[in-house]
Amino acid sequence: MSAFDADVLVGGGGPSGVAAAIELRRQGTKRVVLLDREPALGGATRHCSHSPFGMIEFGRVYFGAAYGRKLTREAEKAGIEIRTGHSVVELADDGSLLVASGRCLERLTAQRVVVTTGAREKPRSARLISGDRPIGVVTTGTLQSYLAFHGLLPFQRPLIVGSELVSLSAVLTCLTHGARPVAMIEPRAHAVARAPLTWFPTVMGIPFHRGADLVDIIGRTRVEAVTIRKHGATETLACDGVLLTGQFTPESALFLQSSMGVDQGSAGPVVDQYGRSLNPRYFAAGNVLRAVETGGWAYREGRAIAKAVADDLRREPDAGAAVPVTFDAPIKLVVPNILRRASAPSPAFRHFQLRVLQRVRGRLSLEVDGQAVWQAGGTWMPERRVLVPIPPAAPQAQHVHFRFREEE
Repeated sequence: MSAFDADVLVGGGGPSGVAAAIELRRQGTKRVVLLDREPALGGATRHCSHSPFGMIEFGRVYFGAAYGRKLTREAEKAGIEIRTGHSVVELADDGSLLVASGRCLERLTAQRVVVTTGAREKPRSARLISGDRPIGVVTTGTLQSYLAFHGLLPFQRPLIVGSELVSLSAVLTCLTHGARPVAMIEPRAHAVARAPLTWFPTVMGIPFHRGADLVDIIGRTRVEAVTIRKHGATETLACDGVLLTGQFTPESALFLQSSMGVDQGSAGPVVDQYGRSLNPRYFAAGNVLRAVETGGWAYREGRAIAKAVADDLRREPDAGAAVPVTFDAPIKLVVPNILRRASAPSPAFRHFQLRVLQRVRGRLSLEVDGQAVWQAGGTWMPERRVLVPIPPAAPQAQHVHFRFREEE
């Protein structure tokens, strides 16, 4: 009889966590326990009242809530032990988890742990926005939760801040529930999401101001107006809410509070090409690694890392020495951010994933032990995924570095 509570514990019931749990069962892992703090699986997709979800992983298009229910059915069909209403509050060095539920506080043990806690949008406090503290300042996720679970619409005429993909979801959520945004603003001189998606606000008659900052929120009990700055001039817009979108950050507090810490660039856990963290008992997948990818991407990543975990269960949890993957500014992050000598035939990550901090033109190159093995030039945009193949020789190298040379 095993002394462990499970072969693998998966913390987080969004697309990456469910995919990892299903794949582990498919790979022959006998007891997989899936923990999620919410009352149902699905993660953030549960409160998304739009499509598309599930096209690649399930071969059809689902709206968010239906996609969450599909994930639940697939998890149940795979024979996974699902524990909703369970919050992980500590990652211990020995691979055990301290878990809180409505019933008790307990410590669960497993041979391996996969953390898939996702990401969240930055709230007002993290954005350092000045002004009063009235009702009506929310993130996209909060708005969609209000509508999906409580039938509450906190405003009728909000200002939308941001222009990422989730910002367009925010516009659609407002319009389909009877709210009419007064404007959308983006601090950068360009939209973050790609055209033609960024044409959507203008097509719907919503003014879209690029190069504009929110500098003040006015209102004592409820939002009454905002002050924005555009090209050095300020303007006051009457509105009854502020919808803060994007600027995602990984939900990595569990790693931050553990001995493993987080990577300074990604703000998520440090992982190697197998999704294995600094503590070899822990793996991570999905948007906890870097913010932010689509639900479909997170699902596929969870599945790939689960294959690596299943293979790793056949070995002692000995990760070996790690080589950090370093980079020049304006690169923001690289995942995986360390490499280890190959311990399994098939890594979970076949590409490095990069982000840059701002729009910049130049040549990006990958150097392995001082030799350039890949390079490309062009204009690189913030919050856009850049994929660079991981060379077979890279895990055996002493130095792996991404160099950037800016061009006029």
